[in-house]
Amino acid sequence: MDAELIPISALQHMLYCPRQCALIHLEQQWAENLHTAEGRLLHDRADTPGVERRYGIRTVTAMPISCAEFGIGGVADVVEFHANEHGERPYPVEYKRGRPKAHRADEVQLCAQAFCLEDMFDVPVEKGALFYGMPRRRQVVIFDEELRTLTRQVIEQTRDMFISTRTPLATYEARRCGNCSLLDLCQPRLLARAGRVRDWLEQQLQDEGES
Repeated sequence: MDAELIPISALQHMLYCPRQCALIHLEQQWAENLHTAEGRLLHDRADTPGVERRYGIRTVTAMPISCAEFGIGGVADVVEFHANEHGERPYPVEYKRGRPKAHRADEVQLCAQAFCLEDMFDVPVEKGALFYGMPRRRQVVIFDEELRTLTRQVIEQTRDMFISTRTPLATYEARRCGNCSLLDLCQPRLLARAGRVRDWLEQQLQDEGES
């Protein structure tokens, strides 16, 4: 795959936490925890390239995809091709551990896959699905204009960060940080505290200069 393409997985990381995205994709940092191990096990089948046909649906696993228009690329877990009167219509399915999330990071990742499939096959892709390991059922995602706009915004934000090569400062949020495998590498509580001390010192110097 073109090294200049933004990895689709980076978009999910970016919307979840820009610092996490930078640590993984700019600094090449990674660590495993229970959540990532569960996700890896869930992806075992989808990570094996293959094609099968069942009940009139052609299913491709671990399918390389890309979109020149947005400069993104990656590997789709599963792409189903549903036959209709116009031929076959791609339907992306992304596998995720746990339950549906309150944020839209997973939906953005799936929508970016739809952008790629539209670019590759020159057909509209109106919906796809997220398969969550906890309820073990699909959640249908409609690629409406609101989600498409958000996805385009995240692509641009990620590209800007990649170009700058700057890792954002740490901010601590208990729910988000507690589930992150990079918690020990990131040290958000320690670095956020250091940032507050630095801001205080800078303010003291500024006050002294004005007095």
